[in-house]
Amino acid sequence: MNKFRGTGVALVTPFHKDFSIDFDGLEKLINHTIEGGVDYLVVLGTTGEAPVMTSAEKKEVIRKSVEFCAGRVPVMLGLGGNSTAAVLSEIESTNFEGISAILSVSPYYNKPTQQGIIQHFTAIADAAPVPVLLYNIPGRTMSNMEADTTLALANHPNIFGIKEASGNWEQCLKIAAKKPENFLLISGDDVMTVALQSIGGAGIISVLANALPQTFKKLTHGNAEEQKEASFDLVDLNALMYQEGNPVGIKNLLKHLGICGDQVRSPMLRASEGLDQKIKALA
Repeated sequence: MNKFRGTGVALVTPFHKDFSIDFDGLEKLINHTIEGGVDYLVVLGTTGEAPVMTSAEKKEVIRKSVEFCAGRVPVMLGLGGNSTAAVLSEIESTNFEGISAILSVSPYYNKPTQQGIIQHFTAIADAAPVPVLLYNIPGRTMSNMEADTTLALANHPNIFGIKEASGNWEQCLKIAAKKPENFLLISGDDVMTVALQSIGGAGIISVLANALPQTFKKLTHGNAEEQKEASFDLVDLNALMYQEGNPVGIKNLLKHLGICGDQVRSPMLRASEGLDQKIKALA
């Protein structure tokens, strides 16, 4: 699965002011990121506001994203949830034409045991027609996938890696030290990209790459000096991306760059005037 090394962009889903999907904006965004050097696209993740989209809308976003990508880079689909049975049903009803992999988040809200997490992902990997990338983000799910859990799942033939967004460096070290050679350890935190690569990480699935794909190309493919400079360039901007929730910050930045609008769906709100001015100053 080397095609998922480097920079993956967690695409936002642009909306019109009436909250309908802006497919012209989506096409412009996809072209911007691919032409800027990202290695693959991730559609319908949290950044893409999948939780507030209907099943019909999600199907159309998948279809259009594959169409706009036109085979230039691989497309990964965010497909997960806190009901194993519901995820399996969604897999069964999804058209995977043009989709190269699934990004599946650890079950949220339920707070399952580690064995429950293993059972959940084993069922998904057994059913999925494409390879599965695990996603650990305890800040959102309220439960952590421990290193031993990740390493146990790494032995499944249809699980090829993990997007690690725990912020737990010791946990990342343990995974890196003991994982199978072909199991990808991918950063889920933009500013941790270079650090994770230094211990064998395979790159990043990034929020800021929506706006700054060339910066992330330097982070994942540049020399040591380019990586250092690119990392420093992100410090101030990265914090603003999450000040009022994701994707509020990144959509505001995309608005200032003229790529797409900044409309988000409830319960999220567009960036406040204060945040808008801070992001504008750095755009």
